Amino acid sequence: MCVQVPPGWRVAPRQTGNQGAGISSSMGFLNVSKLTLTAVRFYLHPLSASRSWLSTKASWMGGRNLLLMGLPGAGKTTVGRIVAQRLGLPVIDVDDDVLEATWKMPVSEKLAAVGGERFLEEEGQALCNLTASGCVVSLTGSNPLHSAAMQHVKESGLVVYLDADIEDIMQRLSRMKVNRIVGQKVGVPMRDNLQYRKQFYERWLDVRVFCGRGDTVEDVAEKVLKAVARYQTHASETYVSTRNAEPSNQKTHFSDVVIEGLATDGGLYVPEHGFPEIAASEWLRLADMSYPERAVVLLEKCVHPSDVSPSDLRKMIFKAYGSNFASEVVAPVKHLVHQQYVQELFHGPTASFKDLALQLMPQLFAYCLPPMCNYLILVATSGDTGSAVLSGFSRLGAADRRRTGVLVFFPEEGVSEIQKLQMTSYSEGNARAVGVLSDFDFCQRAMKRMFGESGLSGHLAVEYGTVLSTANSINWARLLPQVVYHSSAYLDLCKDGVVTFGDPVDVCIPTGNFGNAMSAVYAKKMGIPIRKVICASNHNRIVSDFINTGEYDLRGRLLTPSRSPAIDILKSSNLERFIYHLSDGDGRLVRELFARLDTKQHFRLPDPLLGRMQEEVMAGWCSEDECLAAIQSVHRRTGYVMDTHTAVAKAVADRLQDGSCPVVLCSTAHYGKFAPAVLKALQIPDIPEDPVEQLKKLRSAASGPEAHRDMMTCMKESSRRRHTVCQAEYGVLVEVVEGMIRESFLKVL
Repeated sequence: MCVQVPPGWRVAPRQTGNQGAGISSSMGFLNVSKLTLTAVRFYLHPLSASRSWLSTKASWMGGRNLLLMGLPGAGKTTVGRIVAQRLGLPVIDVDDDVLEATWKMPVSEKLAAVGGERFLEEEGQALCNLTASGCVVSLTGSNPLHSAAMQHVKESGLVVYLDADIEDIMQRLSRMKVNRIVGQKVGVPMRDNLQYRKQFYERWLDVRVFCGRGDTVEDVAEKVLKAVARYQTHASETYVSTRNAEPSNQKTHFSDVVIEGLATDGGLYVPEHGFPEIAASEWLRLADMSYPERAVVLLEKCVHPSDVSPSDLRKMIFKAYGSNFASEVVAPVKHLVHQQYVQELFHGPTASFKDLALQLMPQLFAYCLPPMCNYLILVATSGDTGSAVLSGFSRLGAADRRRTGVLVFFPEEGVSEIQKLQMTSYSEGNARAVGVLSDFDFCQRAMKRMFGESGLSGHLAVEYGTVLSTANSINWARLLPQVVYHSSAYLDLCKDGVVTFGDPVDVCIPTGNFGNAMSAVYAKKMGIPIRKVICASNHNRIVSDFINTGEYDLRGRLLTPSRSPAIDILKSSNLERFIYHLSDGDGRLVRELFARLDTKQHFRLPDPLLGRMQEEVMAGWCSEDECLAAIQSVHRRTGYVMDTHTAVAKAVADRLQDGSCPVVLCSTAHYGKFAPAVLKALQIPDIPEDPVEQLKKLRSAASGPEAHRDMMTCMKESSRRRHTVCQAEYGVLVEVVEGMIRESFLKVL
């Protein structure tokens, strides 16, 4: 049974080379003559003005060309010769072999004779006459500025962007005595011109080769070969279930796991071959980049270009982390006290760390959607995920929104009033939130059961043409973007001189479903030197007890509401991924442990894995009083206001972290979302009942940061709306799901 509940009411439950020039070894690049490499080059001279290069190695990529693109001074000519020699292919340098051969004069003389604008046009025309097959082609730095020419050559092969560090390029061009490049206007600095050009390279690339600071040509050539090999072997970049006990012939790719959410055997998807490791030289370069730029590089390494093209992924990322965030930095890191730093993850539109994933994940979902199907995204939330999912999917285009519905189940009495107002502000179209008279664990268990019942999923697919999916952190596309902000926090500490790359840091995370902590473990796998991931719990300390004892014991344990409701969870889904990681991919063990948890409400980790776990993570918990005391203490000492979840992390870090290295506290929500508790902690009397008034009163006591404008807007709107509340019965939730599908999508006749 479901009822409509007015706001505030309660319901009782029933229960390079530039122009062909080489680069000197003193710049970190080796002179080609020293490499004693020879490239097989041969020419055919047809009667037409075009020039053709045809390779006998036509089997390489089906005879397609490998096109190297990059800024002047990026090393294209030199790298092209090395790569061609390694692959046994002809090499074409557009400057030497196309332009100078066509014009019968050096490129520099042509530029001086006709000027920059005319040069670009004639250069483009010459490239349009190029016919080549199975060759390595080193483009000029200005080729990508001519759309028709790039379209012509792109049709013949794979465009690899040598994304070199501008500082390295500036040094190389200086050594080569190059002080102007094609198209550079008088008075415009070289650096600005190089930066301006990058947008054209981003438009045409198929594969990015991210060059670390100080990489040699041999380093870059090796990266090119690896990038091309990865591009050619999409079939091997697959995902498996954490409960995968036997090898399977079925190949599951990124685009599949985004849509499916949960594996068919009930497990969670993970990359079959783990995470890519990133070299220190690349991390050092990333330190000087913005958050969206860091996300582009890191996520490209984790998402195969055949699943999501680099240019499309970049557009999604810059849309996800743009003006919708209140801070230009997106996830700033600020000094708190001593060796403690706080990463503010609440500047997104719903003022929660979930925005860092859920402003991107819906775009990935829509991109990967197969045709001819509707999708209903089911979400179980302990507070923050619900509004973040609803916000993220609301920003999709109209066509995608018509095919995609979002239904959020939340514990009616297990979230803050402000969280509830945020979720229930979405009540139109294919998106809504429904309260359940139980806890988060019931909501999550019911949702997983729906995914596991083939009869239900088959009925919905046949009757309504609708498939179920999820946006909880069990979905890989929800978890993956969170790796970026853990990496970004460390890079910010490097940029600010707090640490030198390679120095260890600890990360302390308020932990419930373990997704945030798991993403920190994955950031460490990619090369961020995290010493310990510290998991902080409130009095619902199931994760803390497990990490300290190796026993996961739900027997007789009841969930008790707290002032940090987002971590009021007893059954932590992402621990599956962690145990899979600890056991080196032992799917059989994971299957047995979680089957035992379902039937016996208990399992114990084997002792060797307990030791490994405690090498990577540590855990503690704090009481409600300690949580409020942490808020009060930090505010009195620094003027900074924390929310209750960040306070849990602070209290646990104070107890467990030894101060020998910096520790980053993950601030997972804006303090305004838990205004009554924060006002109590700050000993501010006469707390208003109205959430909007609570925020106003809190604002007068806190120096900032301000709550996101979208949060204030949705609260004012939803305070006048009713919302649906259901009894805690699985059948009732299924009825809600089917009812929403009927209302949202046309019935298949």
